[in-house]
Amino acid sequence: MYRPAIEKLLKWKQSKRRKPLIIEGARQVGKTWLMKEFGKQAYADTVYINFDSNSRMAELFASDLDTERLIMGLELYAGRKIDSDSSLLIFDEVQEVPRALASLKYFYENAPQYHIICAGSLLGIALHQGTSFPVGKVDFLKLYPLSFREFLMAAGKERFAELLDTQDFKMITSFKQTYIDSLKHYYFVGGMPEAVQSFAENRDFNEVREIQKRILAAYEQDFSKHAPNDIVPKIRILWNSIPSQLAKENKKFIYGLVREGARAKDYETAIMWLSDCGLVHKVSRVNTVGIPLKAYEDMKAFKLFLADVGLLGCMAGLSQRTLLDGNDLFVEFKGALTEQYVCQQLKTIEDLGIYYYTNDRGSCEIDFVVDTGGQIIPVEVKAKVNLRAKSLKTYREKFSPEVSVRTSMADYKKESRLLDLPLYAIEKIDKTADEMS
Repeated sequence: MYRPAIEKLLKWKQSKRRKPLIIEGARQVGKTWLMKEFGKQAYADTVYINFDSNSRMAELFASDLDTERLIMGLELYAGRKIDSDSSLLIFDEVQEVPRALASLKYFYENAPQYHIICAGSLLGIALHQGTSFPVGKVDFLKLYPLSFREFLMAAGKERFAELLDTQDFKMITSFKQTYIDSLKHYYFVGGMPEAVQSFAENRDFNEVREIQKRILAAYEQDFSKHAPNDIVPKIRILWNSIPSQLAKENKKFIYGLVREGARAKDYETAIMWLSDCGLVHKVSRVNTVGIPLKAYEDMKAFKLFLADVGLLGCMAGLSQRTLLDGNDLFVEFKGALTEQYVCQQLKTIEDLGIYYYTNDRGSCEIDFVVDTGGQIIPVEVKAKVNLRAKSLKTYREKFSPEVSVRTSMADYKKESRLLDLPLYAIEKIDKTADEMS
């Protein structure tokens, strides 16, 4: 399975300003595989250490954090010499030994010649709880489930993924049925590596669904095992409310749908916990537009999306027949899946700020508004071919954006400052919009 994150790791290896690297991401998005695969491709030797329930490592790091002493201890543990030029050191589940995280500062300052990569499924929580290591002493890489382009590569459609990269939309449109069929598969399978690999090998939707159920069960176990006891029930009830939140026409998160009479202060910690785990994406509202969009963020209004579209379908109990063959009763939830899909693809684009827009009266809503750093792009999402977009028209009249995007199952089309971008090409929004402006 090819993951473009490998290219980022190779750049990290070659950088003269390299620092210890922390890979963040939800459980089971492929962090361990990526680190080991990178070690295999780029180093003569990989020393892999899992800190989960590892009392020897806890003892090693409990004492002083002298780097020479630590390297000697790691060599004794691994049973071989660690060469600073040709060995990759992997610290997995590193949040289980917070002192190991703290040691990264000293490796950066006193022993920068060592190549160290860390990851952990609950690392985001450890970092936000103020685990002791100074900002500026480590590099970060975020890893998400496979994007649609990565899914095409894994499913043996590498040439179709490469064609998307060329942005030759005349040719892309000629093969649109392949993209549309693959997109329907992706809506069901999603991008969790184990589910994608199973689908690529066996094309068995039932097997995929069983894998997704196992992943969701593991997440539920994490709630009980790692979250503070007093917020576990809140995390669970909030987590299970997300499919119904997204099924609404207005997908803004409503606390009252979690539990009658619920208020923000009751659930803020639960949302933060899920977000720090990488299990949900919180997309905030803006009610006016300017660069940077973050300056106009309304912290009180937001939408919550899951990390993965396949897991959303699994939580909602969606069958493959409903998704692949269509069903009149499925129309409303198709919009939820499509927005979830678009959010997931946008998240994989580096340095892209993602928000949504509504005016104060609530009469105009734009599904996503993205900040590329150079321009603000409104994105209207349609599940089918329908291109009527009253809100987008209102938004364009008010803010006159350089580029507006409608994404749907319709073909690519470019007219005056308005771009119809097929859903299967939404991952290329920043490149395509740049060419228009």
